[in-house]
Amino acid sequence: MQICYKNMETKIIAIIGASKGIGFALANQLLEAGHHVFATYANTSPTFTHPNLTWVHYNVLEPTALQFPDILDGLVYCPGTISLKPFNRFGSADFQADYQLQVLGAIQSIQTALPSLKKSAQASVVLFSTVAVQQGLPFHSLVSASKGAIEGLTRALAAEFAPKIRVNAIAPSLTNTPLAENLLNSDAKKEANGARHPLKRVGEPADIAAMAAFLLSANASWISGQILHVDGGISSLRV
Repeated sequence: MQICYKNMETKIIAIIGASKGIGFALANQLLEAGHHVFATYANTSPTFTHPNLTWVHYNVLEPTALQFPDILDGLVYCPGTISLKPFNRFGSADFQADYQLQVLGAIQSIQTALPSLKKSAQASVVLFSTVAVQQGLPFHSLVSASKGAIEGLTRALAAEFAPKIRVNAIAPSLTNTPLAENLLNSDAKKEANGARHPLKRVGEPADIAAMAAFLLSANASWISGQILHVDGGISSLRV
C-alpha cells in the first residue's frame, strides 16, 4: 500500500486498535496535526472518517496477515484488557489468553510492520504497559504479568533496533476508556478512583494519547527504551 507524503513533516502512523479509547484519541490528535493514520479495528466498527485516515479490519487473535503501508514512521499497539480478580480465581488459560492478546499480538504486529518501519528515516514504536507493573497492586496479577513482558520487550527491541527505530512504552494509571467501564461507570466511582491520585482525577484518553503523539514525533528523537509513567502522579508521589 502506497501513501504519499504531503510534505517533509508529514508522518504515516499505524495504530492497531484505533476505533475507541486511547487509540481513537491518538488517531484524532495525529490527524489534526496533519499526519496520515493507518488504523485497525476489530469488534467496534468505526464511524469516523477523514481524508488522511485509512481503516482496516484486523483481529490480532486471528492468524490473518495485515498489509501495512510501504513506509511507516510509527506503530502504536493499543489492544488490551483489564481483568481484576484474586490470583487464585485465574486459571492458566486466562493467563495464556491475556498474553496472546497483549504480548503476542504486539510481537506479531511489530514483526509484520518491521520492513515498513525500516524504510523510514526515523521510526517510532509505542507500546502500553500499566502502573501496576512497577507499583504492585492487588488483583492485578493477570494484567501485570502481560504488561511486565511488554516492558521487557520494549527495552530489548529498543536496543536491537537502535539507532533507526525507537521503542518506548507508556504506563498509565486508571484511564476513562471502555476497558475501564466497570470501574468508572458512576460519578461516585470516578470520584473515589480520582481521589487516589495526587492530581485528584482519573486519566482521560487524550492524556495518554498526547504522550504517544510526543513519542512518535521528532521532539522525542533522543528517547528510546523508556517506560513513561502517565499516571496522575500515583506511581511516585505521596500527598
